[in-house]
Amino acid sequence: MTVHLAKPRRGSIAIHATTRALFAGHAAALAPAARRWLQSVGFDGRPDSHALLPDAAGGIAAVWAGVPDAAHPWALAALPKALPAGAYHLAEGADALALEPGAAALSWELGGYGFDLYKAARRVPAQLHLPASEAARRGLIVAAAMASARDLVNTPAEHLGPAELAEAVRLVARQHGATFKQTVGDKLLAAGFPAIHAVGRAAVREPRLIELTWGKPRHPKLTLVGKGVCFDSGGLDLKGADGMRLMKKDMGGAANALALAQMVMALELPVRLQLLIPAVENAVAGNAYRPGDVFKTRKGLHIEIGNTDAEGRVILCDALAYGAEGQPALMIDMATLTGAARVALGAQLPALFCRDMALARELVDRGLALHDPLWHLPLWAGYHGQIESDIADIVNTGKGGLAGAITAALFLEDFVPADLPWLHLDLFAWNNEARPGRPVGGEAQTLRTLLAYLEARFAG
Repeated sequence: MTVHLAKPRRGSIAIHATTRALFAGHAAALAPAARRWLQSVGFDGRPDSHALLPDAAGGIAAVWAGVPDAAHPWALAALPKALPAGAYHLAEGADALALEPGAAALSWELGGYGFDLYKAARRVPAQLHLPASEAARRGLIVAAAMASARDLVNTPAEHLGPAELAEAVRLVARQHGATFKQTVGDKLLAAGFPAIHAVGRAAVREPRLIELTWGKPRHPKLTLVGKGVCFDSGGLDLKGADGMRLMKKDMGGAANALALAQMVMALELPVRLQLLIPAVENAVAGNAYRPGDVFKTRKGLHIEIGNTDAEGRVILCDALAYGAEGQPALMIDMATLTGAARVALGAQLPALFCRDMALARELVDRGLALHDPLWHLPLWAGYHGQIESDIADIVNTGKGGLAGAITAALFLEDFVPADLPWLHLDLFAWNNEARPGRPVGGEAQTLRTLLAYLEARFAG
């Protein structure tokens, strides 16, 4: 933890948050020498910039930090690893911008994030003392869940296979008093999950469906589904070396869904939560599923395998059908599903698919306001013919290379009843370039936006 909900301890250094527009007014109370110092080092309140004011003994008298605005979720993210180690607190009064406590806690905590399982951190991040408040606690709950998603995505497949992913879910379930179960290996066939079994049967590490349930029966049901492909070789349609390099992150949907479940439980939203993670490794062996194979799914639809590297939608279809059987008030699936979504929107913009245009617009607007964006793509029914098979109900690849993210979403839609509210998120779960609080590596995407929507919908 880099944020402590406590009064500043003796020797703690004040941070004066400001913006470019407010800097002149905030600095007016400073002694002339201090103002000249800030001018000489070029500090003008720009976001993600800071300056140290020295004291007469050669120490640090105060820190001045530029932020975008008082409620920005990454307001302080540049500071924990840039400031000298030690204790800091936020200045109050006419010479500083009063930051929203949740944003301050979230941005500082994630600004100190680092994945240090295999390589020790070069230094300890600076520590921030914040007054205890519900907003600050909420910020830390969100930050902890996001950090756990990052950790899961960053962990190599050697140490995070289907069994280890199940253990991560079990630990979260135990923490929150939830129920945990898993269906493993050939038991998937007896339980009615043939598509999950087909994709994962070639791996030494057995496939499984992981399930967490929590909440009171009287509350509306919320079902979250996360794609848990712990490593994707492409199967018999083998990926090239470049395409395989980051495939430890192909369980990013599962990591994000689990993190969202953590938030829902920690904040005690009035829902009956179900989390479903089909967890597999898409491997190559003599019993690997093949291009041209046809499988009957849990829903009863027969799917033809056009390409074994389009395995995510195959395992998700059984999980979605199972989740729909419980008639939830809302079902959300999250998946690192298609390269086509990344070509269209890049790494920072997850694709949102939703049957309800007004809801899609609301979610996009929420994401923009919260700096946690997603972007609406259409479930264009006119493209469904691209996934229709001559020998089965549907095929897991489109005809040709066009609209790949849409045809993948249409494939999933066939397993979700038409009257069931459903969101599909096709995300990258990875930062390919560093920004304050967001180092290169695994990332939690759209979670703050989805949480805000769930709170508004279910908690009023």
